[in-house]
Amino acid sequence: KNDTEKYAEFWGQFGRVMKEGPGEDFANKEQIGKLLRFASTHTDTEEQNVSLADYIGRMKEGQEAIYFITADSFAAAKNSPHLEIFRKKGIEVLLLTDRVDEWLSSSLTEFDGKPLKSVTKGELDLGELDNEEDKKEQEKVAEESKELVERVKTSLAEKVKEVRVTTRLTNSPACLVTEENEMSANLERILKQVGQDAPEIKPILELNPEHPLVKKLDGEKDERFEDLASIIFDQALLAEGGQLEDPATFVSKLNAMLLEMSK
Repeated sequence: KNDTEKYAEFWGQFGRVMKEGPGEDFANKEQIGKLLRFASTHTDTEEQNVSLADYIGRMKEGQEAIYFITADSFAAAKNSPHLEIFRKKGIEVLLLTDRVDEWLSSSLTEFDGKPLKSVTKGELDLGELDNEEDKKEQEKVAEESKELVERVKTSLAEKVKEVRVTTRLTNSPACLVTEENEMSANLERILKQVGQDAPEIKPILELNPEHPLVKKLDGEKDERFEDLASIIFDQALLAEGGQLEDPATFVSKLNAMLLEMSK
């Protein structure tokens, strides 16, 4: 606070080491938490200059959690589909892109009485930030989409744990999330990159029934339905930084669909 420029220089040199603090020195994690700095959607820049106290000071009335996303690059975090509803409602999200951030988020689970919550895990419940009209509309869309959800779940049974209607998306057709207590997809990738074993976790596919591509999916049958459902899943996987097991088949299906649409 007394010399932000000097601390910014210090943080640039030792920030990643500081982020190990809450895991290494659990008894002092709250004090260490005050010294941490992050990039966030408040400025949408890669500079890590937002403190947790800054974040709390800007929280919306009725907001109960400190929201964050982990990714393997700033661009992937900033442009993630998971942020769509947060941007729409003006809710700040911390953008965590250092490898150590996955460990940090498992150690520093709350700050100043506020829980830290990943936007890519569990069912999204914004509590008081969702008005009654929003909740009723979400329930209506979910009810109307039951048949589509079941068809997609059957089609992608080998790839997904569950399919449900999203409350996260406003512009994208789909996204992938994991259960609240499961390893994040980003951590799974990090572990594999360094040669460690990681459990194979089936993601949950969330669909946006208002998106034109999902509406088109709802009108398809048989093989065309299977192909489009697969494309939507693979797109969601790519959007979160994942790698396709069979990129050639994805490209083939996508090209076939593009050619058909261009006729």
